[in-house]
Formats: sequence, structure tokens, C-alpha cells
Amino acid sequence: MEQGTTPPDASRSGSLSRRGVLRAAGVSAGALGTAGLLGTPATAAPAGGPTGRRRVPSDRISIQLYTLRDQLAVDLPGTLAELRRIGYRRVEHAGFVGRTAAEFRAALDQAGLRATSGHASIPQPFDADAWRQTLADTAVVGCRYLVHPWFGLDADGNPIRDPQRYRDLARDLNRAGELATRAGIRFGYHNHQLEFVPLTDGRTGFAILAEQTDPKLVHFELDLFWTWRGAHDPVDVIRAHRGRIRQVHVKDLDVNGSFADLGDGLVDFGRIFAHAKEAGIDEYIVERDDAGTPPRAPADALRTARVGFTYLDTLRY
Repeated sequence: MEQGTTPPDASRSGSLSRRGVLRAAGVSAGALGTAGLLGTPATAAPAGGPTGRRRVPSDRISIQLYTLRDQLAVDLPGTLAELRRIGYRRVEHAGFVGRTAAEFRAALDQAGLRATSGHASIPQPFDADAWRQTLADTAVVGCRYLVHPWFGLDADGNPIRDPQRYRDLARDLNRAGELATRAGIRFGYHNHQLEFVPLTDGRTGFAILAEQTDPKLVHFELDLFWTWRGAHDPVDVIRAHRGRIRQVHVKDLDVNGSFADLGDGLVDFGRIFAHAKEAGIDEYIVERDDAGTPPRAPADALRTARVGFTYLDTLRY
């Protein structure tokens, strides 16, 4: 997520500020060591990976609209229409771009798109009534999934290393997931690298969240880029949490440990997607956190969208 920027409609959705996430990436990178960012030569194969008969179903390819936040703010209907021309049928929202839930749904309908997923932070401290309103808006938009977008920084912008903070979060995620389930919505958690930073007890926040959240109430939206940045192989995470990875954020990693458009970086996505059934993956969501952020031009976000869809649609593994 862009440093110093909050998600669209943060005040409406109750989303936490994403300020400092990219800065924190440098903190955790220093703590874990440079080798942890890129993996080993055996696991950081050239993008595209092996060829084969398996493929990503086109109708399960989505894009996180945070990637196009600048374009959406200027021209919501035109940007959504361009996504449909590229080939997308579904998107994941990060707020409603200053619209009500009904207005945002109308814009999606006009473009021929469905928001099958959305990002919204659970209230902290947990507020059931506020969360029910978020779920009501989610139902209006038509999402089947709702995902808590991030956690892991303290008030000073440093990685949280207190295990109790993650135990408290797990408790609240279960509460949110129970209410979401009652509303007919699947609730998930999206990781960054922060959840893989060693805590004071030697464990990781991700391990605590996986252990103390109910698999029936909380699934994981595994961000493949940030998992690598946290020095963890996504295949190992999938094997350890079979059936809980309902969604993946698909973004590539360059030689400097920064973002790249799909196919331009180091990640062997075919190797990961070969475990899709084991993981339980239903959605493959294109995202690039720095799209449109200098030195990248705003138009680069649309390139990211085009390249990402084409890459996933043509990948064979």
C-alpha cells in the first residue's frame, strides 16, 4: 500500500491508515536479512515457471481496485469500463471512492463488473454495531468475501512484536467472522510481511492468527509478494494451512525486493498455483501497491491491470 496514504473512503469503512507499510517493509527486511526477501535460487525461479495443461480460470481473475486509486478518483465509470475491456469480470474494492454503497454498485453494474470481494478493517476496539453496518454495505455492493486488509504496526510505526496483540486481534477476527457468516459473507484476513516478523516469544503473528481463529469463520487472503518479503515460501504456508487460502493477491517481486508487474519479476507463480486445490483458492487478485506512485505515472496502473490479466489468463503450469 502506498506510504502515507489511506485507502479510499477510509473514514466511511473504518479502515485503518496504511501509513508506513512500505517503510515498515524496510524495517522487517533489515530484521530478517536480505536473503529472506528473495528466497533461494530453488524457490525464486523466473516468472512463468513450467508449462503444462493447468491454467487460472479467466472468470476467477480479479483486481484490487487500490491499484487504480488515482484513476478511480478522477474517472470512476471510465476506469471501471476499461477494466471490463481488458477482460476483468470481477474486482475487489478498497472503499467506495466517495460514493455510497448503492452508488458504487450502480457504477459496477454499468461497467459489467462484480465486486466479489472487498477490504474493510474491523473496528478497533471491536464494535458489533459498526461492523454490522459495514456488512450491510457489503451486501448492497454484492460481495461474497470481505477481508480485513492489514495489521502489524504500533503507534510509532514499528512492527508489533507483542504476542498478546495478535491474540486480541484473533479474538476480534472471530467475532467479525461470526457476524459475517450470519450475513452470508465469507470473512478473511490479508497479510503483509509484518505478520512474519518474529515476536518476543519466538513465534510469528501469522502463526497465532492461524491457530486462534476459527477456520469456519476466518480464511486467509494470502498476499504472495508480502509473504516472500516476510521470508516465507507461499507453498509452505499453503501446505501448513490447507483449505484456508481462499484468495491470493498476485503481485511480482523484483531483484531489489520491490514491486514488479506480473511476469517481470522473480516469482514462479505456476509453482504456487500448482497447489491451488490444496490451498482452496477461489480468486486470483492482481495488485500492485505502488501503481501510480512516483516515479511511476498514473497511467502505469492501467498497464499493471492489462499485464496482470494477460499474464494470468495465458499462464500454463
